[in-house]
Amino acid sequence: MAEMEPIRIPIDGTLDLHTFLPREVKSLLPEYLEACREKGLLEVRVIHGKGTGALRATVHAILQRLPYVLHYRLAGEERGGWGATLVWLTGPTKTAADCSGSTSQP
Repeated sequence: MAEMEPIRIPIDGTLDLHTFLPREVKSLLPEYLEACREKGLLEVRVIHGKGTGALRATVHAILQRLPYVLHYRLAGEERGGWGATLVWLTGPTKTAADCSGSTSQP
């Protein structure tokens, strides 16, 4: 049986999860958010579909555990547009390797 190719999702600040199962989201969502941080996209829209189903509950449970999530809220909750969650992230952590490209001269 042939192995399936990995899912390719554009890192553009919008993640549409409404076709995924909650068990798939558990690894996909943190990986996507980390990729957004690396690209400097710190405001992300996660589409999970309307209602209070398992997918939305899974998304919110994951967001609560991620240390780089500053805040999140349902998108358009004032107008009943609860099909997505807006997420605000901290910037990526710089490593020593990131800082080694300094252009300062002695």
